[in-house]
Amino acid sequence: MKQIIDTEEYFAKRQLKKGAVGWILLIGLGVSYVISGDFAGWNFGLAQGGWGGLFIALMVVALMYLCISLSMSEMATMLPTAGGGYSFARAAFGPLGGFLTGTAILIEYSIAPAAIAVFIGAYCQSLFGIGGWVIYLICYLVFMGIHLKGAGEALKIMFVITAVACVALFVFIVAMVPYFNSQNLFDIAVSENVGASQFLPFGYIGIWAAVPYAIWFFLAVEGVPLAAEEAKDPARSLPRALIGAMLILATFAMLILFLGAGAAGADTLKNSGAPLVDALIKVYGPHTWLATFVNFVGLAGLIASFFSIIYAYSRQIFALSRAGYLSKQLSLTNKNQAPYLAIIIPGVIGFFLSLTGEGDLLILMAVFGATLSYVLMMLSHIKLRISRPEFQRPYKTPGGVYTSGVALVLSLIAVVAGLMVNPTMWLISAAIYIAFILYYYFHSRHHLVQGTPEQEFARVNEE
Repeated sequence: MKQIIDTEEYFAKRQLKKGAVGWILLIGLGVSYVISGDFAGWNFGLAQGGWGGLFIALMVVALMYLCISLSMSEMATMLPTAGGGYSFARAAFGPLGGFLTGTAILIEYSIAPAAIAVFIGAYCQSLFGIGGWVIYLICYLVFMGIHLKGAGEALKIMFVITAVACVALFVFIVAMVPYFNSQNLFDIAVSENVGASQFLPFGYIGIWAAVPYAIWFFLAVEGVPLAAEEAKDPARSLPRALIGAMLILATFAMLILFLGAGAAGADTLKNSGAPLVDALIKVYGPHTWLATFVNFVGLAGLIASFFSIIYAYSRQIFALSRAGYLSKQLSLTNKNQAPYLAIIIPGVIGFFLSLTGEGDLLILMAVFGATLSYVLMMLSHIKLRISRPEFQRPYKTPGGVYTSGVALVLSLIAVVAGLMVNPTMWLISAAIYIAFILYYYFHSRHHLVQGTPEQEFARVNEE
């Protein structure tokens, strides 16, 4: 039986700061979610598929994310709430659909900061000789503290950090241009796999295996709609932000993949923990100021993603809690209208996860949640187009259900690709997801709240 809690007092304690974020800051948010993937992680796809395999995987993944962004832009303007993808699925498929999507997104956003904290610790160890749990703890304490000051202040700081990281990427790209040689793209030894060639040294299977690493170039950009309740003019700002962030990220991804491997060699970068730095060292020598600069500012890129994904998980938890799916205490906001428990509690859990030191495995768990959520969100777009064609859509997805259909098929492929990379981590992630589902059936479905934006939208659609 659902609880009816639609009093002014309940929602008065669960309000975000409206109009705090413009479209330029939202573009910065979208880029900052992802930018750490430009500094590390993507290059492991070279070891799985060679340059050609990663290139094809990147083209497929970029198309997937572009279609996802166009589809989400429509749904975000239909339902501009802090729930993002959860809200869209709730409106399309009811409470269970919303919960399945929201928890998949929550797995992605709550685990990703722990992985990034591990990478930040490794960078700090290399640069300053200090790493490990001390750095993880400092990261969580400092950046959770900033988020507790409110969305406007937090996202402005994030925007500056992201801008600095983008400068480093631009410097790297310019520095690689004079040394580009197309032969360097194909210097990985050719295997005996089916379809193997210089372009695809690991054969056709290498394309599939490279998909999860191509995803690292874009992972979490779909989180922009989580800022909907704090956005100025969401009907215009959300589509601009999603599409603008995608264009910036796709441009960086292509230039880094071409110029990094083309100047330093794909074989040099395939197993590197800091591919941009190692590329500069290979080209300019070990004592160049360029490598030192990118090394330092690469840390800013990691911090930008860490910082912004804390924002993402707090808003996802806020929406799920406000609707009664999770403990209602998690959606309480402080005097700055920041959901303080939704920021602090996952941060504590994330800190303990970071102590494992397994950043790459944590990222794979985040990818599981992300790709599963994409499948559910694209199904939501198709369902809402079919069941409610007359509903007001300030922005309409070009291509309609064909666009979301392409994203749906590619997302299903991406889910399976994650299983190929590491079956153990995929199954652990699936077990966590199943535990959430059991929690819903035995507890939260009996404590849902009426009067939330998602519930009201569903009610209107049923009339």
